[in-house]
Amino acid sequence: MSKEMILEKQKQAVQILNEKDIDMWLTFVRETGSMKDPMMDMIAGTGATWSSAFIITKNGDTTAIIGSLEEANMKIVGTFKNIVSYLKSIKEDLLKVLKSYDPKTIAVNYSLNSALADGLTHGMYLELMDHLKDTPYKDRLVSSEDIIAALRGRKSATEIDLMKTAIVETLKIFDEVTDFIKVGKTEKEVAEFVKSIVKERGFGLAWDEEHCPAVFTGPDTAGAHSGPTDKKIEKGHVINMDFGINYKGYCSDLQRTWYVLKDGEKTAPAEVQKGFQVIVDSIQKSAEAIKPGVQGCTIDDIARNHIVENGYPEYPHALGHQVGRAAHDGGGLLAPRWERYGKLPYIPIEVGNVFTIEPRLPIQGFGIATIEEKVVVTKDGCEFISPPQKEIILIKG
Repeated sequence: MSKEMILEKQKQAVQILNEKDIDMWLTFVRETGSMKDPMMDMIAGTGATWSSAFIITKNGDTTAIIGSLEEANMKIVGTFKNIVSYLKSIKEDLLKVLKSYDPKTIAVNYSLNSALADGLTHGMYLELMDHLKDTPYKDRLVSSEDIIAALRGRKSATEIDLMKTAIVETLKIFDEVTDFIKVGKTEKEVAEFVKSIVKERGFGLAWDEEHCPAVFTGPDTAGAHSGPTDKKIEKGHVINMDFGINYKGYCSDLQRTWYVLKDGEKTAPAEVQKGFQVIVDSIQKSAEAIKPGVQGCTIDDIARNHIVENGYPEYPHALGHQVGRAAHDGGGLLAPRWERYGKLPYIPIEVGNVFTIEPRLPIQGFGIATIEEKVVVTKDGCEFISPPQKEIILIKG
């Protein structure tokens, strides 16, 4: 992430701190080369070896308290206005900075709901509490979850432009996959073809290589987050692929569905077409309802109910998640009211959020129909930033 974008996100963080009425945000880390707080790339642009504190206040000040050996690097990186270095212990300088601001609330990175806001390890929490034990600040800690959800969720124009480019490049690869698919090829062969293109063009993968891309052909496929197998493509199979790239630090995440024609077929069978159309319609209905202030669970209800009303089982996951620097980014989800999602389905949708919409359903005897699109939330609703797939892609057997 460039220095300019980090400073842009820091400025946005200050706005959010004022909006949430939180005086200070403290990211407390060490040995980030081994275990990095998810927010370090976005707010610091570098790592830390010794115990370090990266502080943003609601009046716009930024202070990095770091080990003395990292002072020169921090100055070169240039993302924090104030740099305080220490030799033997961070405690004295940390308390001095805290006393200078005397914050009534200090947000730190722990969360029961979001992994992106849960970067403070238990060991670092204990260290922080030990430093604060004789001060009033030990009782002023709050979760930074709401700050991080907003900061990662509200995409700037620059961020959206990068994601649009990632989508364009991803769709080009999907088109090449359409030409590559042949009866007899395996899921693994399709996946390796995709990864070879990604490597050749200098992109990264949006998530773990073991299941990016995820390729599924025919009935009785592996689960949605499983890697490709040796299963071969056959005539009469519905095929789908879940895939995304990382382009200059920002991700795409899309799915497309194909059908392999049997001998004599010119179109997909009626049951395949019906299942596919139900997916198309559920995406459209959901998108039409997305607008700022609406809870994500309300949007999930729309797609889930439409699929069930048409005679299919409900999909076993959320309708959509946010995308950004990670394939699963931001805070709120378009998700059902299930315990496993905690409070995330109830977080109101905000302008600048980028969501996937990805329902799925089984077509008995053929495979899984699923499409994954991306939308950006506007002040009045949302706009597709991936051209929606409206027709199932036919492959001549």
